[in-house]
Amino acid sequence: MKNPSTLVAEATVSYIKNAFNHDLDAQSLTLQSTRKDFDGDITLVVFPLTRITRKSPTETANMIGEALKASLPEVDGFNVIQGFLNILFTDYFWWEQIQYLQTLKDFGIIPQRNRQHPILVEFSSPNTNKPLHLGHIRNNLLGASVSRILSANGHKVIKVNLVNDRGIHICKSMLAWQKWGNGETPETSGMKGDHLVGKYYVEFDKHFKAEVAAITEHGIKLEEAEKRAPIMLEVREMLLKWEAGDREIRQLWSKMNGWVYKGFESTYQKMGIEFDKI
Repeated sequence: MKNPSTLVAEATVSYIKNAFNHDLDAQSLTLQSTRKDFDGDITLVVFPLTRITRKSPTETANMIGEALKASLPEVDGFNVIQGFLNILFTDYFWWEQIQYLQTLKDFGIIPQRNRQHPILVEFSSPNTNKPLHLGHIRNNLLGASVSRILSANGHKVIKVNLVNDRGIHICKSMLAWQKWGNGETPETSGMKGDHLVGKYYVEFDKHFKAEVAAITEHGIKLEEAEKRAPIMLEVREMLLKWEAGDREIRQLWSKMNGWVYKGFESTYQKMGIEFDKI
């Protein structure tokens, strides 16, 4: 890999030797990244060199810039701001650098250090009553990126996915499937498991809204109607049975959650997302 600062330093030393017969120590040169408000990649501070060239800082910078452009095919151009020589490298030069770095398996990776505590990164955390959506994709990519950055910096990282797979929202999909599913499964429907369960969550909501609308037609306030809706009373009863450990309800819960988890895993695999604990 070619170091741009080294290229500039060596070419400058050679030019000073040939043009002024002066032995210059490359370590004495001041090279820095070009400030963002100027055009360039590397900046050479030429003020100390004027005692050798016996020229003004601007003249010295222009002479060195021309010499660098003539001797280094990697240099695309230069500009001078008083005593600062801003050097631009070609796009091809940077492309070569990137190609080389891609061959280094552990480039930028710090070996894991012995630290007292690991870092836990919790992300994704969906509910098992519907499929992953765009918000989860954002969450997944952020969580995975943070985890990889921390790992690359020598930390032990534990990636955790706290899935919310219980509660009344989960029971809504379960009840709707019991009522209108007719035994439908991911295999018989050709749907991913999380999409299938999400379909019945929507089905529950459709019937719930219809029942609420029918109740409010009799002068009942909306909030009270939502409490009285028969399907809402049923789903609350189902939740109580789940909390009491009812065997049939627990089996249905396990089966439908299994469909969702399998669907989630398919999505995670496509995204390259993995967890240490779910």
